[in-house]
Amino acid sequence: MDINSFYNLSSGAIRNAAKETSAGLLAEPGSFDGIFEKALDNIRTTNSYISDAENEQIKWALGETENTHELTIALQKAQTALQYTVAIRDKLLSAYNSIMQIQV
Repeated sequence: MDINSFYNLSSGAIRNAAKETSAGLLAEPGSFDGIFEKALDNIRTTNSYISDAENEQIKWALGETENTHELTIALQKAQTALQYTVAIRDKLLSAYNSIMQIQV
């Protein structure tokens, strides 16, 4: 299945991924550039989810919305993304420490 078939969906993340894939802008998966770009993209996505959650909290606190469902979803997305980012950071630090312990 080709990601380009998802153009009609309203998700900006899917549209951006389709554009990057079709334009060939992604680096090789195993290269340092590819891994670094994915890590930066992960951090940007996490920051976006946290910002969305904060905006929903502010709207709810100010009484602009009474929809706790959207607030709960935004908070859960932010929490899950942050947990994922921290897990990736921990794995990278563990790999770095293992490399540093190798004697040449």
